[in-house]
Amino acid sequence: ERWSMEGGDTWLIPASVGAHRVMPEGEHAKILRGEIPNNTVYEDDEVLAFHDIVPQAPVHVLVIPKGEYVSLDDFTRDAPVETVGRFFRKVGEIARQLGVDGDGYRAIANIGQNGGQEVPHFHMHICGARPLGRLIARE
Repeated sequence: ERWSMEGGDTWLIPASVGAHRVMPEGEHAKILRGEIPNNTVYEDDEVLAFHDIVPQAPVHVLVIPKGEYVSLDDFTRDAPVETVGRFFRKVGEIARQLGVDGDGYRAIANIGQNGGQEVPHFHMHICGARPLGRLIARE
């Protein structure tokens, strides 16, 4: 399976890794291992949240579960229900910590190529601190 980024970079996920496994050399796996620096907002035993390096809003933070999940689909299917619940509770807590809960924010998970997923490692985006407009442009 191939994953493509807007800039043209592609990843090939070998069959030996499986369609629902994170590649250990992926950038989010390296961030989780501390091999790539990040601007951490929050971290515990299950979650890492950090500022996006190419923010699309004044507040743009990525929240990643510390597990090998490719997408939201994979995470909600394979992770224990308690882990899924704690993750989503933590996303809300981090949004409140960032101060975007008052005027509103967007929590986004892009899934697969048609959903705009650019990195084959499950993560949520918390975006806010300005009006964000429509999620999907009208055709």
